[in-house]
Amino acid sequence: MNKKQLVETVEGYLEPILAELNYELVDVEYVKEGPDYYLRIYIDKEGGINIEDCRLTSRAIEEVLDEKDIIRDAYILEVSSPGLDRILKREREYEKYKGRMVDVKLYEAINKQKHLTAELVEKTADELILDDEGTRLAINLKNVAQVRLAIMF
Repeated sequence: MNKKQLVETVEGYLEPILAELNYELVDVEYVKEGPDYYLRIYIDKEGGINIEDCRLTSRAIEEVLDEKDIIRDAYILEVSSPGLDRILKREREYEKYKGRMVDVKLYEAINKQKHLTAELVEKTADELILDDEGTRLAINLKNVAQVRLAIMF
């Protein structure tokens, strides 16, 4: 099973568990860092995630993963909140955070900038639409490396 299939399978196991706990699945990552593999699960709920939420999710998914035994390598399971500056990946996140300020990293510079902060207007099939202080920007998604919620002070 490749990494993408593994993540999709884990997501499938998580959905009913998280629905029962009233949590939202934000992301699943399976990565190798140094000699270790990590299975990272990011969850959220209205009002935010606390350590007890992470513990409950971790215990519930551990049971399923042990039973299904789909991960060959030894790994470290981490369950956490995506944080205030979460990366937006899923369509529902773009909908949820319309009107919020986002930090956008680009592969190729626009107006000599590869990083910009602007208001998220919408995400279409092909473009990320932003409002930069009254100027509407339509950025081809092929040029978007990452979109993250901006933390404004």
